[in-house]
Amino acid sequence: MPGDAPSYPISNRLGKDVNILLPSQLKERVYAPLVVSFFLVAGISPALATTIDEDRTRGDIHGLFEIRDAAVKFIAAENLKNGTRWQVMQPNRKILVTKCAAPLRAAWVPKSHGLSGPNVAVSCAKTDNPAIQHKWEVFVPVSR
Repeated sequence: MPGDAPSYPISNRLGKDVNILLPSQLKERVYAPLVVSFFLVAGISPALATTIDEDRTRGDIHGLFEIRDAAVKFIAAENLKNGTRWQVMQPNRKILVTKCAAPLRAAWVPKSHGLSGPNVAVSCAKTDNPAIQHKWEVFVPVSR
């Protein structure tokens, strides 16, 4: 086929022809799947935790448990102050953020953001690894 990398037939011990790839061609065929596999594993790693309670901070990754916990503490204070009964729901399980070097902060997400319902923004002003991610903000939904 046009565009296919050429291969070179050789005979194996049984006398059958087999095709071999040159090192540069092999490199192209091996590295692409490895790179794709790495990103798939990195994207799936938060999903390995079966619940938010198991998704704790580890290595360079800030856990969703601690992010949700910051939202829970914020909402508990808001409920006490205003006599409301807000409940914190789970953040999006696909979120992956760098470990925070500063204390997490929580605040209401302004209505001007256009979200479908009320959310608490849990934010990090400075991460442990600014080369990957300098700061972040995760929206955690709440309901009455």
